Amino acid sequence: MPDTLTIRALRPEDRPEWQEMWHDYLAFYETTVSAEIYDSTFARLLADDPHEFSCFVAEKDGQLIGLTHYLFHRHAWKVESVCYLQDLFARPEARGTGVGRALIQAVYDEADREGAPSVYWLTQEFNHTARKLYDRIGKETPFIRYQRP
Repeated sequence: MPDTLTIRALRPEDRPEWQEMWHDYLAFYETTVSAEIYDSTFARLLADDPHEFSCFVAEKDGQLIGLTHYLFHRHAWKVESVCYLQDLFARPEARGTGVGRALIQAVYDEADREGAPSVYWLTQEFNHTARKLYDRIGKETPFIRYQRP
């Protein structure tokens, strides 16, 4: 059926489209990574290890139009693992069509299946378009992120 959006797990044959989308995602955040990082990240996303990252992709009419990377990890304040949604990207032509919401919902559903009580993510303050979605489906927290210089 044309125009049907499918959210599914990443497959080995998705590498070229995944890499193109992840490149564009990184470019939005004004960063780049080496070819070695593309290789290691893709391998991790396909690994059959519950402690590695996983990936859902959005597919429409045989083309990948979005992706999300997520990870389950332990939390010192909870017995259950929690879910960190690290990356979310929709191709520019797919934005505003529900792709981002569908990808986040797929992560929410996976977290529910795994018994994870929370899903969290970070975004840049200037990411106003995505924040409109996030404000509807999530709750902004008062935490400020710090990192080692």
